Amino acid sequence: MLQQKLIDFIQSGHVLSKADIDLIVHYFEPVLFPKNRIIEEAGKVPKYLYYIVSGYLRLFYYDETGDEITTHINCPPGFFTSYLSFVNETKSNDNVECITECELLRITRTDLEKLTFNSAAMKDFSIHVFQQSISYNETRSMELATLSAEQRYQKLIENYPGILHNVPITYIASFLGMKPESLSRIRRKWMLNNP
Repeated sequence: MLQQKLIDFIQSGHVLSKADIDLIVHYFEPVLFPKNRIIEEAGKVPKYLYYIVSGYLRLFYYDETGDEITTHINCPPGFFTSYLSFVNETKSNDNVECITECELLRITRTDLEKLTFNSAAMKDFSIHVFQQSISYNETRSMELATLSAEQRYQKLIENYPGILHNVPITYIASFLGMKPESLSRIRRKWMLNNP
């Protein structure tokens, strides 16, 4: 049962009753998507909040010149969507795309409200998840403004070593706020210094 992965993830920091677990199993729908599939489109209200069991997702938009700008890459496990648009039920500027094949659990906003209404533990947990999302975005904005390109790359590799084997370099470069050529130079230099 795919929901067990989510249950284990939640139970690492929160206590769940049998009733809580039954609600999670009822409301979270397991889905499998192939790589390169867009599962939420820009210009629409995001339908689902996703829990990533396996695989890599990204958020991206098209800039005024038509280039793709990757704003977020999620390394499993964790939750993923265009958060503010999902919560506020507004149209998102971002696409959600599966970079690799993805095993996901998904829940609609309506069902999330039912789940958190009927389960105090899940209400606490969902508040925790949204607080983490806000904190992550603030930290990321600060890092883009204050860290050098090399420092941003080093931090990414330290925190998510599996990302290089699963995510195309163009997406990683965009996510780090640099051109692919710059990232290639930084990677070569880093590999020479860290054999």
